Amino acid sequence: MTVVAYVLGVLVIAVGVALSIALHEIGHLVPAKTFGVKVTQYMVGFGPTVWSRKRGETEYGVKAVPLGGYIRMIGMFPPKPGDPEGLLRASSTGRFSQLMDQARQDSMEEVQPGDEHRVFYQLSVPKKVIVMLGGPVMNLLIAAVLLTGVVTLYGVSVPQNGALVMGVSECVVPAATAPAAGQPQTCAADAPKTPAYQAGLQPRDTIVSIDGTAVRPGSPLGDLVQPRSGQPTTITYSRDGTERTVTVTPVRNTVAVVGSDGKPVLDAAGQVVTKEAGFLGVTTSTPTAVVRQPVTAAPGYVWNAFTQTAGVIVNIPQKMVGVVQAAFGSGERDPNGPISVVGVGRVGGEVASADLGADGTTAKLMMLLGILASLNMALFVFNLIPLLPLDGGHVAGALWEGLKRTWAKARGSADPGYVDVAKALPVAYTMALVLVTMSGLLIYADIVKPVKLF
Repeated sequence: MTVVAYVLGVLVIAVGVALSIALHEIGHLVPAKTFGVKVTQYMVGFGPTVWSRKRGETEYGVKAVPLGGYIRMIGMFPPKPGDPEGLLRASSTGRFSQLMDQARQDSMEEVQPGDEHRVFYQLSVPKKVIVMLGGPVMNLLIAAVLLTGVVTLYGVSVPQNGALVMGVSECVVPAATAPAAGQPQTCAADAPKTPAYQAGLQPRDTIVSIDGTAVRPGSPLGDLVQPRSGQPTTITYSRDGTERTVTVTPVRNTVAVVGSDGKPVLDAAGQVVTKEAGFLGVTTSTPTAVVRQPVTAAPGYVWNAFTQTAGVIVNIPQKMVGVVQAAFGSGERDPNGPISVVGVGRVGGEVASADLGADGTTAKLMMLLGILASLNMALFVFNLIPLLPLDGGHVAGALWEGLKRTWAKARGSADPGYVDVAKALPVAYTMALVLVTMSGLLIYADIVKPVKLF
């Protein structure tokens, strides 16, 4: 059953990715056709065509490599200056100049008689921007709809009062000799028992208050326990919905200094900083509960997803260094770092096959929808990068054209004409090479050292 669930999770993600790509291209297709641009192809994927059908003047199809998609609009590049019909042959001798000339010629060869005024480059600046932003904005809408559905129909994890007991130490040991998290503890025969062990505290208990002071979210339990070394202390805790009270006396012990993030503080040598303080003998976490949010809260979650994704995109060079170190060395993958389509599929499989308790099916579905929302947000942000071949590169070219024309008009100069985006093709080829290399590294890393959620 676990294998079947894993496969289903991968399939859900695969279908979701395909639909996201298809809708992204529709975001370009609809405004392009609305503005009269002739669109000859609408394709999901790259490489050899698996299936296609022609409807009117447009061929709709699916290609073999599902790593993107495209629509083919005629006249993406304006003719070379002095060649208004795009009929002259390339005369440049430089390699990049020849590539530019060839791209211009290929663009103009698609223009059939009667299509001269249906080319993309003749669109006004606002229309160019709308066409090229249509795809990314579609991904933003998908992300917003999915996130809104998740937070309003299912909810989000909200910190609750109390401290959830994750583990109980049997004997008192200094922090320096304590076993690592998740490792069994070995106690000597004469080792003193911890106050928590003697009081009968168990994992999954929730400590409600310490000596009458309620345990609040964001308030570490240690802040209430450590000052009470040698002092009888009343602990109120909840087990299976029933509150119980015990009296314990925290013992003086060497404990780790914990920062505001809940993690041990390290010194310059990388060692855990310790201090003498009261010790109870439990490890805890903040309990959470899934709480539905009002629709008015949804924009905040969408904005938070955008800022987090933008942070990852901005730090991609640094993040890729960590990916390489993990893939070819002993480093660990950053769960908040970039992953490939393969990695997204693996995460979807892990989510679908995980044991999440009684409400597992609904929780899994919401997590899968959240993954697809994050993916679409990443597509939105990434495509805004103002470099070809990304949509943001075409938007930048259109805005530059508008700026040049506005400046010329303000100065009373002649219209400078269309911006020759073909001049940016060297950047596009370089960017494409970077994207292919990065994708290959991520796919390899997601195979040999995948990101794990559970």
